[in-house]
Amino acid sequence: MTRLHLRQTAAATLFIGLASPALAQDTFCGGVGAGGTWIGNSEGNSDISVADNYREQMALVLGGNAYVSLFTLSEPTSVRVEAEGRGSGDPIIDLLDNAGGVILSDDDSGGNAASRAETFLEAGTYCMATRSYDGGPMTAFVRIGREEHEPLTAGLSDFGGGESIGSCAEATPFGPLGASVSASVNETRFYSFEIDSPTAVTITAENEAADPVITLYDANETYIDSNDDFDGLNSRLDITNPLATGTYCLEMAALSDESLPITVTISAYSADEALGLLYARGELAPPLDGSVAITDLGVLQSRLRQDVQATADVSWFTMDIEEPSLVVFEAVGGGNSDPWLIIYDDFGRLVGQNDDYGDGLDSLVMARVQSGTYIVGVRQFNSGQGLIRLLAERYVRAN
Repeated sequence: MTRLHLRQTAAATLFIGLASPALAQDTFCGGVGAGGTWIGNSEGNSDISVADNYREQMALVLGGNAYVSLFTLSEPTSVRVEAEGRGSGDPIIDLLDNAGGVILSDDDSGGNAASRAETFLEAGTYCMATRSYDGGPMTAFVRIGREEHEPLTAGLSDFGGGESIGSCAEATPFGPLGASVSASVNETRFYSFEIDSPTAVTITAENEAADPVITLYDANETYIDSNDDFDGLNSRLDITNPLATGTYCLEMAALSDESLPITVTISAYSADEALGLLYARGELAPPLDGSVAITDLGVLQSRLRQDVQATADVSWFTMDIEEPSLVVFEAVGGGNSDPWLIIYDDFGRLVGQNDDYGDGLDSLVMARVQSGTYIVGVRQFNSGQGLIRLLAERYVRAN
């Protein structure tokens, strides 16, 4: 079987989404759609189910924010969502339902740092949020269409110069859930595993030197999901909807070195473990109930400094602000560390996030805030340890 996604040269309808007057209502996608733009410049022209061709926008992603594209489906449809950065841009996409629930997220499955995913959706309204991997500004093209429409990206299956790379029929039996195996892509490109009863699963592939990519298929070799670069250059898939009883196929790829061993683990999905990883990566604000270690820095009067022995996992802090203020948060590595900084309010809403402010590796977030408790997270952008100095300053309006 050959799974190739070839880019065509035929002309297609292009909808440029800069400064479009067709803005979404605040209620779309649980509020994420506020300020978003219809992918076809109007709600009626953004119905992918009946569109004559794909819909596309140029997205200007500002530092720490996301560009939100909206579309509708008048009937159940298999869709493809993609984002491709210009220059060195590295987009990440999140597909959300109308309640704001995340259906899927992807980074790099389009190949060459582009994002791509295919999935089946019921009729309804959806949002695709495009953000920058490093939190910096980025220009990207985003495209949403049906699977028969021309893709924007090459995809991850274009290996071997257009020749077949094998199929799940050649898969090596993996073993029971919970097992781990280690082999290079040259040795084993496909694994098969059995689900005896409906089960949600987690699949990980680890060896950053190889830069693994994993793609999951069912017994008919129908695409289910894929991932690249979940944790550094390692990959992880959390299939939270239980897989039906049957045989499944896992395809392996290595973007850096196919001769290096990759440790693959397939296990039953644990919601608590997955939640802990989101906290450790800073992708979700931790609860203030004591279940996650958080250091209370007290009231931010005017200036506060805290030294952090940072690792790749986020160190969390809270501070209280007693009146509306302009606050500036900095994470300074002093040339020996590469800090990453994120700020949430006590409800878990993102205030700001940054990596590599200005010309250096230090991070800075500046925001107007109301009184309340704020959650500050800082970590090393890459693996390893290093001293990071966290600085918070508060400014108030002069009388």
